[in-house]
Amino acid sequence: MHFSNLFFITIFTLQSLLFISSIAVKQPIFREYIGYVDLARSQDDYRKIRYNNVSFSDVPISPNVEFHFILSFAIDYQNNTQPNTQPMVFTPINTRGWFTAYWDTEILTPSEVLSIKSKHPNVKVAVSIGGFTYLGGESFFLASDVDFWVTNAVRTLTDIIQKYNLDGIDIYYRNFTGVDDDIRGSPETFAVCVGRLISTLKDNGVISFASIAPFDGDLSRKYYLELWRNYGQLIDYVNFQFYAYDTKWMSVDQFIDYFDAQTILYKGGNILASITSDDSGGLTAENGFFEACNTLRSSRENFMGIFVWSADISKPKGFIYENQSQALLATPQY
Repeated sequence: MHFSNLFFITIFTLQSLLFISSIAVKQPIFREYIGYVDLARSQDDYRKIRYNNVSFSDVPISPNVEFHFILSFAIDYQNNTQPNTQPMVFTPINTRGWFTAYWDTEILTPSEVLSIKSKHPNVKVAVSIGGFTYLGGESFFLASDVDFWVTNAVRTLTDIIQKYNLDGIDIYYRNFTGVDDDIRGSPETFAVCVGRLISTLKDNGVISFASIAPFDGDLSRKYYLELWRNYGQLIDYVNFQFYAYDTKWMSVDQFIDYFDAQTILYKGGNILASITSDDSGGLTAENGFFEACNTLRSSRENFMGIFVWSADISKPKGFIYENQSQALLATPQY
């Protein structure tokens, strides 16, 4: 009888520990894009760079969430512009998987990554690849040779990730050619290249997580869903750009409907709600963004957290949405 009771207590304790462990895995996630350098042309200088000198330590960090900084961006760019022309001439050309850091590298340095992670054990840092503009032109995905692209991408991104002590990768391509008869930029080529990149980086122990950042639109949907169908098991988070919906007057109910629609498309995915600091699109805080997040948090199992675009915009505003988002996520649910 004594042995039986001891056995029962031991099993119960192990089950309790496993249950507690599973809860820990479900810690809410807050993610923040940071370091975006505006490489668009200006009237004074086509190469003029504009940013807000935001550092990791500027951003409020709650100890009660898992916090991800996402460096924006590493770009695979081949110069095919004529910068002295007005307007600048740009046409898509083959990209080769040669990624370079184009975030604010003077402030967001490898030592700063180490510093913020040592001060805040709940912080992880990722690199976002792709971007959308460079020197006034659009940054396209266009790979003529899959093996060549993947080999170069693995090499250059491994160098960046290890140099900056990063934890993960985010896929943030915005521009696609959409030319059906051009295999270089097809959804299938995109999916194979990016999927093999994520797979190799994970297999090599270079990254511990990966995310994608799709947005609404027929073209985006074709590319990201092709990636999801074939490599979704490798993708840990879906940073859906709800703020990219072409409306500034979205309601709470509409936002929830949009979230549910993406849940169907990215079945089984951990989806994050999103808001942009400049209120330029999607559901704004004034119109009920945090009310919608509260509803989703209590009623949708795949609601993983919130991400904000971006710290660079938020800094002059005092990081209001960052504070509100983390306070909401850190509130216990009963």
